[in-house]
Amino acid sequence: MSATPASTRSATPHTRPVRQQSDGRPPGSVAAAPWGGPGFDQLRAQDPQIADALLGESARQAAGLQLIAAENFTSPAVLAALGSPLANKYAEGYPGARHHGGCELVDFAERTAVERAKALFGAEHANVQAHSGSSAVLAAYAALLRPGDSVLAMALPHGGHLTHGSPANFSGRWFDFAGYGVNPDTGLLDYRAIRELAVRRRPKAVVCGSISYPRHIDYAAFREIADEVGAYLIADAAHPIGLVAGGAAPNPVPYADVVCATTHKVLRGPRGGMILCGADLAERIDRAVFPFTQGGAQMHTVAAKAVAFGEAARPAFAAYAHRVTANARALAAALQDEGLAVTTGGTDTHLITADTAPLGLEARAARGRLAAAGIVLDTCALPGPVDAATRRTGIRLGTAAVSTQGMGEGEMVRIGALIGAALREDGAVRAATTELVRNFPPYPPPA
Repeated sequence: MSATPASTRSATPHTRPVRQQSDGRPPGSVAAAPWGGPGFDQLRAQDPQIADALLGESARQAAGLQLIAAENFTSPAVLAALGSPLANKYAEGYPGARHHGGCELVDFAERTAVERAKALFGAEHANVQAHSGSSAVLAAYAALLRPGDSVLAMALPHGGHLTHGSPANFSGRWFDFAGYGVNPDTGLLDYRAIRELAVRRRPKAVVCGSISYPRHIDYAAFREIADEVGAYLIADAAHPIGLVAGGAAPNPVPYADVVCATTHKVLRGPRGGMILCGADLAERIDRAVFPFTQGGAQMHTVAAKAVAFGEAARPAFAAYAHRVTANARALAAALQDEGLAVTTGGTDTHLITADTAPLGLEARAARGRLAAAGIVLDTCALPGPVDAATRRTGIRLGTAAVSTQGMGEGEMVRIGALIGAALREDGAVRAATTELVRNFPPYPPPA
């Protein structure tokens, strides 16, 4: 089954036309597009420097392989919401209880986003105002913890996020974090060791989630650990939440007290965050987002989240999510064939981590060679002994964006070969990359 091409993602019915007022049109008429909506011609005439930056970035995205695990291509419908007049509206508070007037339509947009998120993930409550995944985690901590509380989370060298206790981040400065890791030999989470650490530390909260763990997380095991020590369980599902929406990954909602996530990555929405929780924590979560950690919500982004949730509820998205994981497995196998050491021997998700050392390359040098070939990806920490004097670094890549473009397992085999050739500094790789992506434009022109 082929992945859903980008051109079909914009088939979003317009069911609630907005009446235009004071725009020079006869009373009762409806505009073909919101007055003051996206207008690239105006931007190009007024600010050609920024217009050129936008055009250049669009060309860059289309001219190479976008393999950053945290990136994707939104639908034109999501982009339309992001560029809409909702960007003009100030809306501090929540629907029906705003601190500003004129919020009737943005209230509708936010209620729609909330109801769609609840239905999509089976949650009793959803907050869609978080500006990012990091601000969602900050709000979860603010709702459940007090400064100085003990927290368990994945250690940064093993794949934890900055919000999981980095001393450079608010989390590491405000809370007492203890980091757990993975088995250095298998790269897999050691739940027995995590339990033993929890019993010793008696944390107020346990955080499960990673930016580079390629396997499904056992949320039930984490729930048992949290219950044993009387801790809250916070699932940071920023990476897998899109797979959850498509039925291609386990859902943390039935197990975690709070689920924090992003709305981009595999979920293919706008850059932003959301929080899911039970009804018992709804008020605490909402107050932690506003007014404690944020002011007015970005209503154009909230509306774009609603669009993305609506898209993710369709059968085509489920097919897409499963194609993402199938592509990741195929790409992981292809990388192994090229001599890279794939962490955990493969993947269950959209992301892959691999060691380039067997090819005699340090990860950053490998990333540079790949960039020169039009192949864009990240570096990440690799599993190793906790007390190791130096940390190993590998490459991290994902299949969300190329799957959105319509690529399948055959293309993944080809991409693996291109990566291997680029790491060996084959001068023909850039042209081969261009030839491949030319057949899979992220935004195909209208037929």
